[in-house]
Amino acid sequence: MNLNNLTPANGSIKSDKRIGRGQGSGHGGTATRGHKGAKSRSGYKRKIGFEGGQMPLQRRVPKFGFKNINRVEYKAINLDIIQNLIDKKGVTEINPEVLRENGLCSRNELVKVLGRGELKSKIDVTAHKFSATAKAGIEDKGGNCTEI
Repeated sequence: MNLNNLTPANGSIKSDKRIGRGQGSGHGGTATRGHKGAKSRSGYKRKIGFEGGQMPLQRRVPKFGFKNINRVEYKAINLDIIQNLIDKKGVTEINPEVLRENGLCSRNELVKVLGRGELKSKIDVTAHKFSATAKAGIEDKGGNCTEI
């Protein structure tokens, strides 16, 4: 340890400038804020997206598309996923509660059964919607499709 690598203990020196405490502090007068303008005044708060008077990005970029406020979102469950549940878990009936227990949908999601894959066994399925191919695939094996 030499004199050239001695440092003060942590927290012993304040690094903060004492701003606006008179001319003797070196930071009196304008208190490091410069002269005039919005940023020199008290209470200044920059608006989100403000770009110094330049037209902000959210106003420069054109609006496009259409958002349907009445759109209904469904969680898609395919026949191969249902067959996988039958094989691995021994499920005898499919409904939103069974799908929730197995982590395939959440509490407030609506379920739609789609026709990808193939069923090997008869099963009763209860869901909010069915595609035509899914309905045909379930009923071909002797199962029932019930819409909630």
